Amino acid sequence: MKNIVLILSALILYSTNAMATIWQVGPTRTYTMPSQVSGLVANGDTVAIDSGLYAGDVAHWTANNLVLKGIGGMAILHSGGNVYGGKAIWVISGSNATVEYVEFAEAACVSLNGAGIRQEGTNLTVRHCYFHDNEDGILSSADSNSTILIEYSEFSYNGHGDGLSHNLYIGHDKALIFRYNYSHHAKIGHDLKSRAASNYILYNRISDEDTGTASRNIDLPNGGKSVIIGNLIEQGPNSPNSNILGYGLEGLTNADSSLYLVNNTFVNDKGSGSFVQVQNGTSLLKSYNNIFAGPGTTYTGTPAAWDTSHNWIGTIAGAGLADAANYDYTLLATSPGVNGGIAPGMADTFSLTPVYEYKHPDSSMARPVVGILDIGAYEYGTAPIFVKNVAIPGEMTVYPNPASDVLMVRLPENTKGTVLIISNLKGELVKRLNVNAGTKSLGIATTGLSEGIYFIKTGESAAKCIEILR
Repeated sequence: MKNIVLILSALILYSTNAMATIWQVGPTRTYTMPSQVSGLVANGDTVAIDSGLYAGDVAHWTANNLVLKGIGGMAILHSGGNVYGGKAIWVISGSNATVEYVEFAEAACVSLNGAGIRQEGTNLTVRHCYFHDNEDGILSSADSNSTILIEYSEFSYNGHGDGLSHNLYIGHDKALIFRYNYSHHAKIGHDLKSRAASNYILYNRISDEDTGTASRNIDLPNGGKSVIIGNLIEQGPNSPNSNILGYGLEGLTNADSSLYLVNNTFVNDKGSGSFVQVQNGTSLLKSYNNIFAGPGTTYTGTPAAWDTSHNWIGTIAGAGLADAANYDYTLLATSPGVNGGIAPGMADTFSLTPVYEYKHPDSSMARPVVGILDIGAYEYGTAPIFVKNVAIPGEMTVYPNPASDVLMVRLPENTKGTVLIISNLKGELVKRLNVNAGTKSLGIATTGLSEGIYFIKTGESAAKCIEILR
């Protein structure tokens, strides 16, 4: 009988998957805008959106188990201030949606919290997306059964400027998993704000840099079991807030109020304030193997239980960072962090030992095991990486490099209309694309390019060397 039930379940699952539809959207397709299929899709369908600009288009997604993704690069949704239902570029009411390779920008509304995505269903996965210049990047409703997974994505310049809107704002959900992301330059609001019951903030770069005006880098206003491992967390000189990480400061209303800080690199470029502020009565503050570089009080507030060990606290110059002025926080051989760590143990059943490192932009790499665990987000011996991503006139960012299927290009701010070309080692033109004025990023399918070395450039940039792998 058990075998019959398993067979019937498998047949039902196969039948459901077999009936799922792939809806193709693009300038040359039957449906030229994502919104044209939002009312047609059924549970389990995929919406494949050709890379390119879909100006002013907004949509409401109500089906469950949808996959919404850009194909051949980013599907770019620049709303021009338009939002669906006074809420967001995409309002997602269905459960278990997955969003990939989509750029959300320019959402604004009367309530001043227009979002790239307004999540109203249960569970959401976002990966390889870019949220910028919205009033909120992602704004979720309160759903105690909902887990929000965000990875390999960038959030920048979101916020109305009133301190009430943020790069992303997660409500009273069950859990947030935020990993391998780059969140920076929130407009007065926070780079990351979450009221979730559990937060796993792993291997990200969360920073203000030299021109940012973000308030806190991380704000967890209602506490919650919060595991923060392997992050680069930098407060810039223009931050209006006095602390970098706030925990439970609007009341410890979540059932668990334990905070685990392990192998993070905190850098305070502001010159004052505090690194970590917790609400008095926080059940546990466990802080192991962190670098706290720069001026300011390390911890503010009195938790019920402290467990701190093998943290390094001192000046930025004394931390032995490779190039702190350009946000390269890998360790020099002379850093006091080298071989200075200790095994951090567990958070219940979750291992606190770091296994990855953040790789810029929006990515990760395995953390090498080299003798004794080092202090901070990087193990000494990690291959040098250039991590500054400040827009410089005439400079563009190309990633991943090497690439296989898709090459992402991030252009300087205020790019004028131009042409992007790829040439081989002989100087022969192999790909040519027109770039519209104001374009900030685009994806290039590498179809037709054989494995090897190429050069990519625009009329406004120097040529960059790229490698294609097959």
